[in-house]
Amino acid sequence: MKIGIDLDGVVIDSETTFRTYEEIFDIDNLKGNNLINKEEPKFQARYNWTPEQEKEFIEKYFLKVSKESNLMSGFIGVYNLLKEQGHEFVVITARGGFVGKMKDDAIRLLEENDIKFDKYYWKVEDKLEICKKEKVDIMIDDDWKIIKKLSDNQIKTLYFRDTNLVKLDENYYIKEVNNWGEIYRYIKDKFNKDNTYKE
Repeated sequence: MKIGIDLDGVVIDSETTFRTYEEIFDIDNLKGNNLINKEEPKFQARYNWTPEQEKEFIEKYFLKVSKESNLMSGFIGVYNLLKEQGHEFVVITARGGFVGKMKDDAIRLLEENDIKFDKYYWKVEDKLEICKKEKVDIMIDDDWKIIKKLSDNQIKTLYFRDTNLVKLDENYYIKEVNNWGEIYRYIKDKFNKDNTYKE
């Protein structure tokens, strides 16, 4: 089975760290409460910051967040089990787009934990295009807009939903998961030993 996988918020716990520093920036730097929608995963839609304020946040905190982040709880154990069972992982991530050094920092974190994915796509703007190109069987992502776009185009998805983020109705193409144990259960339940999908 070929699994497409996002990094931030799925493999790396950076999204939680981002939200912490977003609040610090909004309170201490901007001296206010500019939160407009806490269900949105990206700060550009969560806050009504100006483009200049967004740029300041990126420059001040993106690399800091990257360096402070760790692998998601339970990821290593499940990843190793799935690799042993013959599953293939293709990283499809926007990481490295805003701040190039964040790609290097992700590579460092993965290497320190002896994690080697089968293929990497960095700075991706259109995950649908890569999912189709790679013919992934399923894509794991934490951004509801990406999940919606992929599922609308008949690509099976696991929506790794964090607290407060937009809730999507589950269907044949969308399944919500909240931890790596649930990801493992889904893959074991839905895929046969020959890695074909159980209808």
